[in-house]
Amino acid sequence: MEVVASDPRGVTARSIAEELGLALPTTYHLLSTLIDSGYVVHLASEHRYALGYGVRRLDRALHRQLAVEDDVAAAVRALHHDADAAAYYAVFREAGIVIAHIADSERRRRVQLLDVGFDESAHATAFGKVMLAGMDRDQLHCYLDQAGMADLTRSTIVEPDQLERHLSHVRESNVALEIGELQAGLSCMAAPVRSAGGEVIGSVAISLPSPEFQARRWDIERAVRTGANRVTRALRAAHRRAPGATVGT
Repeated sequence: MEVVASDPRGVTARSIAEELGLALPTTYHLLSTLIDSGYVVHLASEHRYALGYGVRRLDRALHRQLAVEDDVAAAVRALHHDADAAAYYAVFREAGIVIAHIADSERRRRVQLLDVGFDESAHATAFGKVMLAGMDRDQLHCYLDQAGMADLTRSTIVEPDQLERHLSHVRESNVALEIGELQAGLSCMAAPVRSAGGEVIGSVAISLPSPEFQARRWDIERAVRTGANRVTRALRAAHRRAPGATVGT
């Protein structure tokens, strides 16, 4: 489906087969199955295949599966208000780092690239850096081997050794900052959300145009740290309310 989505005009069966290294009959069989499920449509007049409307069902299902506790959503909204910036909450999901919730507004819109379910470019995002900093060396290398380090802008860190040095500062300061690494002219700041045992289990972040961020740098940092603490408390309270939770967790 990623190959089908790669071209706004749709793609040919032969292109799909070549991209995936599949025999053409196998490709037609897979496409037929996806068409029956509504995930792909055949643009017969153009001899191309494109995404079907069933993909919207998957998107809605992903949002439901990533849904957060009401108190967590309220804490992210409070960060959006306090920082006067789009606010994000990211979590670990399997081996990935994914945005689970966003609070924004007409005046303070999210970064167009970032939406619920976004799981890319952790090395170039503040929320990703916070969570990478919570990994041990083996976990970090395993993650980077799988996810890669795409060169997104002139400021993106693309060397593992340089990233490790950067992450050591993130651990020391308990906050991550990226300026123009994900998108030129954009700055983001994040702080960790921690479990009762102190492990990094998520992060909250904000995004702003770089000139405005620099002008409000310290106010933003206070808001982000406060937001991370609020989410941490909300998660711990939810855990204590969960069936079977033990006193003192």
